[in-house]
Amino acid sequence: MANLPKTQKALVQEEYGKPLAVKTVLVPEPSSGAVIVKVIYAPIISYMKKVYNGERKYRYVNPLIPGTSAFGKVVAIGPDALLLKEGDLVYVDCYIRGRDDHDAGFLLGLSQGGGQASQKLMEHWINGTFAEYVKAPLENVYKVDEQKLCGSPSEGGLGFKLEQLSWWMAALVPYGGLRSINLQAGEAVIVTPATGNFGSAAVLVALSMGAGKVIAMGRNAEALSALKKRDKRIETVQMTGDLQTEMEALQAHGKADVHFDISPAVSEGATYLRAAIQSLRHSGRVSLMGGFADTLPIPHRYIMRNDLTLRGKWMYTREDNLAFTKLLSSGALNIKDVVKVHGIFGLEDWEKGFDLAWDNGRLGDLVLFAPRGESNKV
Repeated sequence: MANLPKTQKALVQEEYGKPLAVKTVLVPEPSSGAVIVKVIYAPIISYMKKVYNGERKYRYVNPLIPGTSAFGKVVAIGPDALLLKEGDLVYVDCYIRGRDDHDAGFLLGLSQGGGQASQKLMEHWINGTFAEYVKAPLENVYKVDEQKLCGSPSEGGLGFKLEQLSWWMAALVPYGGLRSINLQAGEAVIVTPATGNFGSAAVLVALSMGAGKVIAMGRNAEALSALKKRDKRIETVQMTGDLQTEMEALQAHGKADVHFDISPAVSEGATYLRAAIQSLRHSGRVSLMGGFADTLPIPHRYIMRNDLTLRGKWMYTREDNLAFTKLLSSGALNIKDVVKVHGIFGLEDWEKGFDLAWDNGRLGDLVLFAPRGESNKV
């Protein structure tokens, strides 16, 4: 086992909704079923400032070390680790599920999910990735082929920068939704809304999975135009708030096979969801990954008569994560010209990091914490 230091720097929130502070805390110790990872990069989700100041009302326990996913190097392993070794470059996934109760699950450093079991789980894995070291469940740590993903193309690598890989979760979330409804090569996909971070990622992920056409719906005309330029298989439709107009615009591209929705809660009551569902062909499928909090009105007769399948999906499975690793390593999803890192900050500059992330929530935008500095040599 590596000779770990006794203490580390971490970003801590002592009380819900109150400002964070960099503090000296204990370094976690390895145990059965867990891995200690030295954090290299931890992405800042665009809306995190609204979560931790209490505005978004996410439920979590305090005191808390925030931070979701991360890339880092394994520095200590529990006695039951079989594949991971000290020094491995790994991705730390933030969606932690109960080992003996898969109804329980939470997002590391962000949200406790629903129910007492999920809260209990978060209380056990309370410390997130905005720290020099993070302790994570063994099944949430994935070895990354650094040579393949970051190596020179002249030597068989894909040439991605390590910091670009922190876009992993933004692409993995829609991948989980699209995979859950069995997207097939050649199929036509409607994505709503398609101009935010996850929605725009869904467009590119669907193409990497072999979609023949992706119809991207959104309100931001400029963002839609930029998205369309990325691939000749992308079509765009403006959201107007008028059901008939939206349906006509969608169906001008032919009926689709699949609809992927990742709407925010503020979109409740919007017409585009119904317009997209009613633009699916017979036996079409819908993946609902959005944040609607209230009862969802759906076109029941159309769904029933056309044998449509509606499937809710929160996050993804471990199998999705493993499959996504293969997809990315194949080069089918080329992030080199998509992901743009706007800033890398130390923990002390957390407010600057949160503000910059808030201003950059579009396709491929990344703002990162580097808790130990950019070099992060193990």
